[in-house]
Amino acid sequence: MEQFQFKPFPDMQPQDYALVGFKSGLEIHQQLFTSKKLFCRCPAGQYSEQYDAEILRHMRPTLSELGEYDGTALMEFKTKKEIVYRIQRDTVCTYEMDDTPPFQINEEALDSAIAIGILYGSTIVDELHIARKQYLDGSIPTGFQRTAIVCVDGSIPFDGRQVRVIQLSIEEDSCREVSDVGHNRVYRTDRLGMPLIETVTGADMRTPLEVAQVAEICRRLARSTGRVRTGIGAARQDVNVSVTGGTRVEIKGVPRIPMIPLLTYNEAMRQWNLLNLREELKRRGITPETFQSTAEDVTKVIRKSRFLPIQNALAANKCVHCVVLRGYRGLLRWQTQTDTVFSKEISDRVRVIACLTTLPNIIHSDSPSETLLSSEWHSVRKVVGATEDDTLVLVWGDLPDVTTGVKEITIRAREATIGIPSETRQALRDGTNGFERILPGPDRMYPDTDLPPKRITDERIETIRHTLPEPIWTRESWYRTLGVPPDCVIPLSMSRHSGLFERSVREWNLDGPEVAVVLVQHLKRLKRKGLHPDRIPDPFMHALIKAWSDKRATREGLLLALEAASSGVRSLEEVLPPLCTNDHALAVLERTRSFATDTVVRNPSKRLELLMGMAMETLRGRLPGRTISALLTTLLSEKS
Repeated sequence: MEQFQFKPFPDMQPQDYALVGFKSGLEIHQQLFTSKKLFCRCPAGQYSEQYDAEILRHMRPTLSELGEYDGTALMEFKTKKEIVYRIQRDTVCTYEMDDTPPFQINEEALDSAIAIGILYGSTIVDELHIARKQYLDGSIPTGFQRTAIVCVDGSIPFDGRQVRVIQLSIEEDSCREVSDVGHNRVYRTDRLGMPLIETVTGADMRTPLEVAQVAEICRRLARSTGRVRTGIGAARQDVNVSVTGGTRVEIKGVPRIPMIPLLTYNEAMRQWNLLNLREELKRRGITPETFQSTAEDVTKVIRKSRFLPIQNALAANKCVHCVVLRGYRGLLRWQTQTDTVFSKEISDRVRVIACLTTLPNIIHSDSPSETLLSSEWHSVRKVVGATEDDTLVLVWGDLPDVTTGVKEITIRAREATIGIPSETRQALRDGTNGFERILPGPDRMYPDTDLPPKRITDERIETIRHTLPEPIWTRESWYRTLGVPPDCVIPLSMSRHSGLFERSVREWNLDGPEVAVVLVQHLKRLKRKGLHPDRIPDPFMHALIKAWSDKRATREGLLLALEAASSGVRSLEEVLPPLCTNDHALAVLERTRSFATDTVVRNPSKRLELLMGMAMETLRGRLPGRTISALLTTLLSEKS
């Protein structure tokens, strides 16, 4: 391996990532906006903290078509979890509980998946095949998720090159987790079965920032169709990361795109440091073949320990075991991620698989000052026959969990001699990640026997294609050539009003930048006032912009109409101020001037501004402001 020391995150440059061989790809899960779920007719998008009943289940792995078990399924089975589902009668049915067969796939959802695939320039499959993907974490009560590939071989233009879109699939969403403590995991089922798409890119991103930028493009493209849900939880990103000599590791369920750069930086650092740890083990003569460890019950040896977690365990009649890692002295303090060391890799495995979730769940002799007294470590070392070159790891709890924990400590320590285990890891708030499960393999996929293949005709694809806007990258380039303000370009490209903007410019000959400001900045301003411009129907918006184009409305009148409609949609005639003639405006201005004749103005230069403000109370929205100002200026000059 090349010698390289990771710099702090802000100091890392593209050439540094090139040196370690950083590669990353995305798996983006995006909920589709439909009224019903994917394989039943329960309503989609109805969330509730209330529930009518609870169902208890235990999960067991099943054999694949080749007679093999998936590693992830076996790992989940070792946790011996009791899964509780909180169900609400309005949002779940017997299909989700695997008591009745699935309905045919939701056609609205399938159309939306095809639409987004078309925008990626992908090849749509001519026949949809539903498969089952095992999930034994309990997030799906059936133990499997129904999924199908919709299209393949698309691309995203990015920074002068093409990022591959390997495939886009349609699948059903999982449950919402309520809690996961010990051997008990609780879910809500209101999200279960909602349609979503999974977009899988190639590992074509070479820096953490590029990963976030590509994820943002995918987000904007999906939202530009108006066919996806928005808000917290509607989209989740899985990020795949590897470095030279490493392996693919998946960071699961990243909730926000801005988190991606730091998360991928830390994962690249983790893999690079684990590879260096492997080399250090080799220098010590420790390889997969020479690795040695032993384990013993040391409950009696430390029964008088003052270390509170062990005191509490012994008081509850639990046991303490010690794992001896031969030759590992000092290595559990080996840095992996920012402010994170190798012992956390072991602690995570014990937490997830042995279900010893109360932290700390292990202590080790590489940090004696924080745990046992030196004399206590000496006693344990003597009983287990360890030398000063060995590291001791203590784990405590109920005997079955401790037995599992001992095995996981040994497995993870031995994996360090190999390099980087293929894992799915959990995104943590501080930008680091933790172990979630073994990375699934192909053995967890098998054909669904309840649903037949579904033909996707060329006519269906072309019908959908004609309803779609141009891809966002094409539209954004056009917006910039029109002179649209930079802060409006991206929001407009994924706005549901992008089609209205195009028609306003191409057919109605309105000024592009002005229309963009109305459709982006002014609608955003109404939101800040606590109004709801998103509730204004599209036909109303079209009629309003058309009135502006036909000179039946001023821009000021347009904004007044939008504000009125945002607080409760009415007819256009109710909310659009009627235009007035110049003669009528002059009459209003004359009355205003006469009324203000006796008004004392301390600063004469402000007189025009004062009169303008008074006149606008009557004329706002009925005549362009510049016209009113010109009329008032003329009137004042004639009277002087």
